[in-house]
Amino acid sequence: MSEHSTIASLFAENEQPLADSIRIALSDDILAGVITAGTRLDETMLANRFQVSRTPVREALKQLTATGLAEHHHRRGVFVNKVPISRLVEMFEYVAEMEALCVRLATVNMTQMERESLLAIHLDSHKHVISGDIDAYDKANIKLHESLFHGCHNHYVEEAVLIARAKVAPYRRAQFKLPNRAKSSYIEHGEIVKAVIKGMVEEASVLMLAHINQSLQASSNYITQKEL
Repeated sequence: MSEHSTIASLFAENEQPLADSIRIALSDDILAGVITAGTRLDETMLANRFQVSRTPVREALKQLTATGLAEHHHRRGVFVNKVPISRLVEMFEYVAEMEALCVRLATVNMTQMERESLLAIHLDSHKHVISGDIDAYDKANIKLHESLFHGCHNHYVEEAVLIARAKVAPYRRAQFKLPNRAKSSYIEHGEIVKAVIKGMVEEASVLMLAHINQSLQASSNYITQKEL
């Protein structure tokens, strides 16, 4: 699969709304340097590019703005924004603490069925590591983390961490374009899942903090490489 997924392949996934597909494609292009900072994201041009109406494009731009990768200028439109590494670090620090809290609660509160499902999700994602299917592994990665969010059995914490994670989602996806990062991520997941299943609360929390920190390092490396 090429570095930049085609929009057609994204649209082929019926469960993924058009706006999400467009947002992912634009995020990939921005982080890869294909669309540079300061570029105006014109709704009409994007609608023509993706062969859709302006409605999903408008929603995609709202989502993109929420991540910080774009910024809305009054009466001028939406422009690509360069997120400083210092701000990226702050976002990941917050996400790391939130996900560490989630995994602590999940380790205590998950039912046996939920633990078995978590393990199954993890093991199933290995086929995407082997095949090198970054899009599929990204989706599996999200599924695994969200199973932990739900497994904490605290609606307030789950809602907060989902909002926090949305801000760093483009960067966490980008990391898998680095060689062997999906493989490393899979190994890190394995240690976390093992700790959760065994009820090792503190170890699960420490492992999650380390995992998110590795995600930050990989994401930063990817962005830096594209800026050179």
